Amino acid sequence: MASPSTFTTLALCFLMTTAVSFANKFNDEFDIIWGNDHAKYLDNGETVTLTLDSVTGSGFQSKSEFLYGKIDMQIKLVPGDSAGTVTAYYLKSEGTSWDEVDFEFLGNVSGDPYTMHTNVYCQGKGDREQQFHLWFDPTTDFHKYSILWNPKTIIFSVDDIAVREFKNMEFKGIPFPKSQPMRLYSSIWNADDWATRGGQVKTDWSKAPFITSYRNFSSDACVLSGGYNSCGSWMATKNWFSEVLDIQSREKMESVQNNFMIYNYCTDYQRFPQGLPQECYVSGP
Repeated sequence: MASPSTFTTLALCFLMTTAVSFANKFNDEFDIIWGNDHAKYLDNGETVTLTLDSVTGSGFQSKSEFLYGKIDMQIKLVPGDSAGTVTAYYLKSEGTSWDEVDFEFLGNVSGDPYTMHTNVYCQGKGDREQQFHLWFDPTTDFHKYSILWNPKTIIFSVDDIAVREFKNMEFKGIPFPKSQPMRLYSSIWNADDWATRGGQVKTDWSKAPFITSYRNFSSDACVLSGGYNSCGSWMATKNWFSEVLDIQSREKMESVQNNFMIYNYCTDYQRFPQGLPQECYVSGP
């Protein structure tokens, strides 16, 4: 874990790089798909809240399906004792061999740090978890969580700081999400069988309702309407279509991983006694 001085230096450095995100109205872009009365549009549709209580959780999904793009969302997580709760924010395709790109925020006992859980599924197979503690309190203000997805890479970012990259390594026979369009989803739900300290701490329903807030959704992505080929000419005009991490961004990502990563599947030899997944052995830019 980082020292207080390291924490402060990193936080100040990261804050100076935060960019502005332009918002789309939630009620134009999303449908409530779960717990209708537990989801509320606020500020003329520019903000939405999702609520979990002992009755139900809630969630939404994008009206559109995306094939490659940059997705941003500002989120403020459940404050106080949120043990047992999970706020999920992810891209996912349909079908039994689905692709998926996950952020999940695992609740905590008051005073403990949130765990930010990330994962990538390719053709229905995940098991690619990396987890982090954040360098700020994600419950006191909104912070931006972003996914860049292009044919070369998937980059997870927090406040415009890359925290994880999953490269396209099909040249090594490793599947990569590339042809299945994905919708954006978010939900809040009870997972006290595993979410907090491995399920040791249960949800305290006397602290309910648990509320997560969202604003400033923005997307620069191909909205799929006519199959994969309908996106080709559009994507070719976008700088992010071939974007990869530059040296400075990679150094910041490595700093985050060195100081705030708490789990990496690529170092879990106990979990993979027959050998780590193949992508864990591939290096390079």
